[in-house]
Amino acid sequence: MNIFSKKPTPREVVRESKREMTNATRGIEKEINALQLEEKKLVAEIKRTAKTGNDAATKILARQLIRLRQQIANLQSSRAQMRGIATHTQAMSAQTSVAVGMKGASKAMSAMNKQMAPAKQAKVIQEFQRQSAQMDMTVLDEIGVDVASQLSSAPKGKIAGKNTEGASSSNVDELEKRLAALRNP
Repeated sequence: MNIFSKKPTPREVVRESKREMTNATRGIEKEINALQLEEKKLVAEIKRTAKTGNDAATKILARQLIRLRQQIANLQSSRAQMRGIATHTQAMSAQTSVAVGMKGASKAMSAMNKQMAPAKQAKVIQEFQRQSAQMDMTVLDEIGVDVASQLSSAPKGKIAGKNTEGASSSNVDELEKRLAALRNP
């Protein structure tokens, strides 16, 4: 162990682990392929000895075939476990990356909250809305619209269609007179 070498980053460790798992899986697959070829040869030999009638040799070869198939099954199980470990390692790496990202996002959000002060912003918005409503009322007063008096003099109930046209034109005339009076002091 070299004490002067720098410590690898988690990403480098994951990459190296993945590379080792891939190499190990490849090695196991080569062994499986070799054993499967040997199995085919053994099956052919068993058929040949069975045709000759040599039962003792056939039984010995059949036992070898069973052991060979068990070895293949064990190697396939090992290969599946290696792939599972590689997948699990990759998933852990992804979770770590997400956790680091979330940490950065939460820091940014807390910094924004400190700068923005949500309660203060809500208070400013309420004040703006109040001032805006007050400004609207001031503008209406300046152009001579007295909403309260017009609402009290508004007719209640249903109005006939013909009367509405006459009333609206007289209201328009009255508003135009008021506007002209404001323009010419």
